[in-house]
Amino acid sequence: MTTEETITEILSPIRHWPALALNGVDFDPVLTELMREGPVTRIQLPHDEGWAWLVTRYEDVRTVVNDPRFSREAVMDQPVTRLRRSVAAAFTAEGVERVREKSRRMLDELVDELVQDGPPADLGAAVLTRFPIAVICELMGVPAADRHGMHTWTRLILSSSHGAKVRERARDEMGAYFADLIGLREGGTGEDVTSLLGAAVGRGEVTLEEAVGFAVLLQTGGEAVTNNSGQMFYLLLTRPGLAERLRGEPEIRPQAIDELLRWIPHRNAVGLSRIALEDVGIAGVRIRAGDAIYVSYLAANRDPDVFPYPETIDFSRSPNPHVSFGLGPHCCPGGMLARLESELLVGTLLDRLPGLRLAVPAKQVPFRRGASIRGPEALPVMW
Repeated sequence: MTTEETITEILSPIRHWPALALNGVDFDPVLTELMREGPVTRIQLPHDEGWAWLVTRYEDVRTVVNDPRFSREAVMDQPVTRLRRSVAAAFTAEGVERVREKSRRMLDELVDELVQDGPPADLGAAVLTRFPIAVICELMGVPAADRHGMHTWTRLILSSSHGAKVRERARDEMGAYFADLIGLREGGTGEDVTSLLGAAVGRGEVTLEEAVGFAVLLQTGGEAVTNNSGQMFYLLLTRPGLAERLRGEPEIRPQAIDELLRWIPHRNAVGLSRIALEDVGIAGVRIRAGDAIYVSYLAANRDPDVFPYPETIDFSRSPNPHVSFGLGPHCCPGGMLARLESELLVGTLLDRLPGLRLAVPAKQVPFRRGASIRGPEALPVMW
């Protein structure tokens, strides 16, 4: 028996990973324990679904997401690569730049309303929710009149507190909406996402059902900026030294945004699994064909071998190869857009509201419960 076989026959214990009600931007202590126990551990899946492997080290995460022997399509059962290719133009640097000035104007209008109404205010409801909705709808080609409905559906789809039936109904309703919109644009030449998907359907490259599923995925993912920016501003307002530095040194803002994106705990637990299509060795552990495996981008962003003193927020950190938008063929296509929105939000709000501060003690800021994506429910502020 070889050494590898000896190692792989001794399976690590299965660890329960409870859904903790985490406060503020606290990092999940269970994930911290799992990271310390080893690069590859086993976790109990919810709803009596058995167990799965969890990979937490940066280089191992990179290996798994780039190795075709670990298949997400086996889980999702859709041709993600063809769909991503059909809308790639909207998410390139050029495509994102196309909406920069419109995004800046929309944000200025929201801040104008905020200032006009006066403090105190919920920064989340007034700006951090409305702005990402407006931007992703602009990129998707969703008319302004339909933004509120999109937001309602998205909140229901992303929440686990209303039950599976409510989530599925919201997903079906959003899907029906996109089916109509994409169908109307099959022969179009627009640059927005639904037009690009409609053109791909018209050319026979993807089916309408595939295009609709992908549109729902992109639309709901676009609102992640609401939660990320909510955490970002909670962090800046509870550590005012960070905000003051960004006000005084605007040239470091792009680099600082990347560090904040690396540090912020974006989600609870992990996302979608992959399935091993054959036996594969990862960090000396044999992952057998048919096993489910998860990667933790949160853990990878705290790997001390890649990010020295990972718990420290260091605006001078360079290089900063964080994986907050994922890695490999399934990385978030909206990463550039999310970074643009974050830069606009930080720059505009810090510059236009120099006295911006929390209106309540930090511990009284309510955070969402029962949602996969973390963020404040409201962010009461003064200025």
